[in-house]
Formats: sequence, C-alpha cells, structure tokens
Amino acid sequence: MPEIELPASAAPSVYRLEDVCFAYSGGIQALGSVSLDIARGENVVLLGANGCGKSTLIKMLDGLLFPQSGRLEAFGEPLTEKSLRDSAANARFRRRVGFIFQDSDAQVFSSTAREDIAFGPLHLGLSPEAVEQRVTDVAALLGITRLLDRAPYQLSGGEKKKVAIAGTLAVNPDVLLLDEPTAGLDPRSQQAIVALLQQLRGAGKTLVIATHDLRIVPEIASRAFVFSEQHTLAAEGATPSILADTELLRRVNLIAP
Repeated sequence: MPEIELPASAAPSVYRLEDVCFAYSGGIQALGSVSLDIARGENVVLLGANGCGKSTLIKMLDGLLFPQSGRLEAFGEPLTEKSLRDSAANARFRRRVGFIFQDSDAQVFSSTAREDIAFGPLHLGLSPEAVEQRVTDVAALLGITRLLDRAPYQLSGGEKKKVAIAGTLAVNPDVLLLDEPTAGLDPRSQQAIVALLQQLRGAGKTLVIATHDLRIVPEIASRAFVFSEQHTLAAEGATPSILADTELLRRVNLIAP
C-alpha cells in the first residue's frame, strides 16, 4: 500500500458541524441542532441507541445526505450537495473519505472479492500493475488472500465485511467512516475487525465509528459523542469518562435501567 501519512501535531478539523438538523420525509426527525468537531488523525465513536441518528450523521459525513439547516464542513470547505456536483471536487472528496456500510451486501457487489477490491483503484485511473499491487497488499493486511477468487455468496458475514473494508482501504483514504462495523458478526470476526481498527489507529487514519456496542469502544476510540433518543448530542468526552458515566448511559438507553 502507499505510505500512510501520520497526522500533524496541530491537527486541523476534518469535520465541523454547526447546528445541523435533518428530518426524513413525513417530518421524522433524525438529527436536531448537532454541533461537533473531529480533528485529523482522531479516532471517535458515535454512541447511541438504535434510531438516535448515528447512521444519518455518518452518511452526512460521507456526502450521501446533507443538512436541511446548519453548516457542515469537511477539510475546511462546505460539504453540500452543490459542492459535490463539481466533478473535480467530488473526486477529491471521494479519494479522501471511505465509507464501510453496516450491511456488507450493499457494498460487495462484484463477481469475485478480487474484482470488488480492485473497483476503487481502477476508478482512480491506476495502472493494472498498481491495482493488482493494491489488491495484494490489502488482502494480505486483512488476511483474506485465500478469498480473492471467491464470489460474494461464498463468503461468511465476517469475510464479506473484510472484503468491504479491503475495497475501501485499497483507495487509501485519509478518513474511514464505519457504520456498526461489528454488528451481526461472530466473536472471532468481531475480534478481527477490532484488531484492524487498532492497526489503522496506529497508522494515523481518522476513524469515525457509529456503534452501540460499548464493549469495543475502549479499544477503538479515544473520544465519544453520545446521542440521545431525542436525536440531539447528549454528551461528548474522552471514552473512559463517558463509559464511566452510568447515569448518562442509562438516560440514552445504552445500558439497562
């Protein structure tokens, strides 16, 4: 893989949100007046019960949804539907940000795992030799070389998740957005995904992970944003202090009363 650049000591914001609101059709609120900053090289989790707005927010960070009010910036520039209509700006953004969906079936779609991992690098215009090197490198990194010639239907849930992550890593983005990366996986596969996230933390990648699985949080992130069931930001802080606040976790329905 290409050399990974480590974050600067005075890390600028990768994302900045100011009073962001979003509602789905029918007036179903997903986010209400959310403001937060995520710095370059930071590893953060978005915590909250199902339906609190985590997935909506992470889709916004990937430019799949856009605020209906408020302001969203990525890499110091407004991230809007209009800004991404510019093909050059869109290409720059897509090279810097990778998104791993909760449902791997929405992401792994090619005839074989090899073709799926090669999809992104091919669209970057890399030579066939460079593409093959990317595929080889990320497959080795994730321990899935033996899966490269298998079709998606021949893969387990954990294997398919690794292929989805490999396809994103093959583009070598600066930022990785992950929506419930361990959901529905067996314990061994969950452990493998957590180990990979730890490795990416050490490489200086910016990680934004939406989850309600409190067990993995201390291992994958240094800061947490906690969302209430009213779709607002209930708290933010270092993960140890957030996880120690049982009253907060009960209030947002992350632990039982």
